[in-house]
Amino acid sequence: YKVKAIICNEWCKPEDLKILEVENPTLNSDSVRIEVVAAGVNFPDVLIIQGKYQYKPNFPFSPGSEVAGEVIEIGENVTDIKVGDRVMSVTGHGAFAEQICIEASKVTVIPKNLDFITAAGMSLTYGTSSYALFQRASIKESDFVLIHGATGGVGLSALEISKAMGAKVIATAGTDEKLKIAKEYGADYCINYSKNEFKEKVKEITNSKGADIIYDPVGGDVFEQSLRCIAWDGRLLVIGFASGTIAKAPTNLPLLKNCSIVGVFWGAWRERNPKGHNENMKIILKWWQEKKIKPHTSKVFKLEDTKDALYALMNRKIVGKAVIKIKS
Repeated sequence: YKVKAIICNEWCKPEDLKILEVENPTLNSDSVRIEVVAAGVNFPDVLIIQGKYQYKPNFPFSPGSEVAGEVIEIGENVTDIKVGDRVMSVTGHGAFAEQICIEASKVTVIPKNLDFITAAGMSLTYGTSSYALFQRASIKESDFVLIHGATGGVGLSALEISKAMGAKVIATAGTDEKLKIAKEYGADYCINYSKNEFKEKVKEITNSKGADIIYDPVGGDVFEQSLRCIAWDGRLLVIGFASGTIAKAPTNLPLLKNCSIVGVFWGAWRERNPKGHNENMKIILKWWQEKKIKPHTSKVFKLEDTKDALYALMNRKIVGKAVIKIKS
């Protein structure tokens, strides 16, 4: 039988994507088939359809890098997931479709009381931020954490994880509106970086010590300024380049500050260590149960409105997450 999916036949813009009936994906012995209820929308989805992402699938493919839904079939080698389980998963691509087959090791079972819309937007952002802060930055309660783009998908999740760990958070964003949301999510200090440079402010807040961890999904000028307000032994996390500019580091600064510039390629780590990712997600889901985190979905789209969802993300109209609802 056939299923509906958003299909990319060539490198294209969001409006060139087609919604088509396609052959059902094939299940292999280590995979599970998920009936997709909802799919999260992420920056890589915008890049992958234009051929600008580090990973390029073969045509035709469906974009969509994270999913939540119900397991409707399992491969013969699958033992720890059963038909009927409610799950979420990172997919790389293929999530903007009615069904998807994914390796069982990449799937996380979700609590009964977690709705699919919320779950669909959790894997990528909380996955990235938990890996960045736990494994790459070894976050401690005494840390000052500076988070750039603090109300974007990854930014908000980093803010919540830092607060759940008991750290002090300095949030930056480009508008006062966005900073109001950061404050609601527990930011201790807020800086509007469209109004002034943030480095002096960070020094002021930290009594000239600087930030112990700097979470940077923006890149460009923000990165260079970050190096100038990092603490001794600080960790500057390279998450991504939402500004469109890849920064160059003057290497005298890491020397003088005795600090580390730390790459965070969560997708590749997750491929190598699916178990580690699942352990992180267990902590996140436990915190969700304890109400220490509350994922924010600002807009839900239909499958046929995928282009609008991608443009909303590109035009920075989304706070937290946008999600595509596939099954009503």
